Amino acid sequence: MSNQPSASFLVSIIGKDQTGVVSAVTGYLFEIGANLADSSFAVLGKAFEFSCVATFSAATGQEELQKGLEALELLADARITVSQFDYELERADTGEITHIVEITGGDRPGLVARISEVLVDYQANIVRMSSRRVPLEGGGFDYRTRFAINLSAGRQSALEAALYNTAGSLRLDCKVEAIS
Repeated sequence: MSNQPSASFLVSIIGKDQTGVVSAVTGYLFEIGANLADSSFAVLGKAFEFSCVATFSAATGQEELQKGLEALELLADARITVSQFDYELERADTGEITHIVEITGGDRPGLVARISEVLVDYQANIVRMSSRRVPLEGGGFDYRTRFAINLSAGRQSALEAALYNTAGSLRLDCKVEAIS
């Protein structure tokens, strides 16, 4: 018997955040024989976003999976999308996180675009990205954007200088950390 899955689906769910969503979804997927490959969960304002690649060794239909998720009580008003996942499940080397880049400070329109352009210039692959608005004491907000990247050896100093220059021109703070 082969260890290769007979079907892989990308499951994407967006809905109102509430305790137990991850447990309900992953519990259901486990019950129907899914094995989770890559997955992520994030709170977005008062909503959540959950996505995963679910693989099955036995024949499982896309419609069956969609209907089963829609029947979960915690997902009553959620937007659920299930689609065939036809890509390889093994990550390339560029999918491994080697560095974390964190940019903090006030709101700057175009921040993600500017920083991601710098990353492209130094052939850094974004593996994950997140940003959030953090309330400050006394009012106002601070914005924290974090990029988990893959960077080839020997490029850190040059990339770091470019990131510090770009962040500085936007009056933002920058921190780059290598992950061992």
